[in-house]
Amino acid sequence: MRYQYKFDKILSIKSREKDEAQVIYQDSVKKFEEAADRLYHLLKKKEDLESYQSGRLVSGLPVQEIRHHQQFIGNLEKSIAHYQKVVMNARNIMNYQQMQLMEKNVEVKKFEKIKEKDHLKFLADEKFAEGKLMDEISIQQYMNREIR
Repeated sequence: MRYQYKFDKILSIKSREKDEAQVIYQDSVKKFEEAADRLYHLLKKKEDLESYQSGRLVSGLPVQEIRHHQQFIGNLEKSIAHYQKVVMNARNIMNYQQMQLMEKNVEVKKFEKIKEKDHLKFLADEKFAEGKLMDEISIQQYMNREIR
């Protein structure tokens, strides 16, 4: 007799949901990394500009250029503040997607464990039935010998 798991369709659906959650999680990680990378580059740009400006201040710098740099730094700070929010949002989304993936993983593991236990029960029942059949055959053979 062939083994047929009664929740096989549910297990396949849950596995598909887990795979989809994995893809969504990977996408959220990618978006987080992109946003964090952009933030890093903006911070690096601001740091480089400030060090350049401080170096130039020592050797003398026209006021117009100082204003230009300060305005540029102000714009960078606005961009940095924006990307900090973007990074925080992306991190929150990534953490949420990770939790969703973990929940889907747990569901799949539960159904796989149920399937494993059910299969072991099936094998034990099959072995018991086979033993019972062998006993019946032995009794039949014994009875046939007695009659002769």
